Amino acid sequence: MNADNGSVVGGAIWMLVISVLLCWLPGIGSLIAGIVGGKAAGSVGNAIVAALLPALVTGAAFLVFGAALAAVPVVGLLLGVVLAFGGFVLVAVHFGMLLLGAIIGGIMA
Repeated sequence: MNADNGSVVGGAIWMLVISVLLCWLPGIGSLIAGIVGGKAAGSVGNAIVAALLPALVTGAAFLVFGAALAAVPVVGLLLGVVLAFGGFVLVAVHFGMLLLGAIIGGIMA
């Protein structure tokens, strides 16, 4: 198997987009997103890394946007940390199925 035909960032983008589009299918939507993204990543190792990226990106986005929405900097920082933690927990709930799908997709690639 040639791992050069895959992209970690491409796989992560596929996982993020499909997870958002199929959020109304709990569990199965994340599994499908993981399989597609894992196949796009090209190998099992790349697929596992690609499965981690959406969780980190979502947490960082909540941190930045939560801090930007508050007028007082200290309150904004605290709000950003709380939103970042909440976003990470939200993504981590679906991470198990996403990771399983990524491993399956990486094996299929």
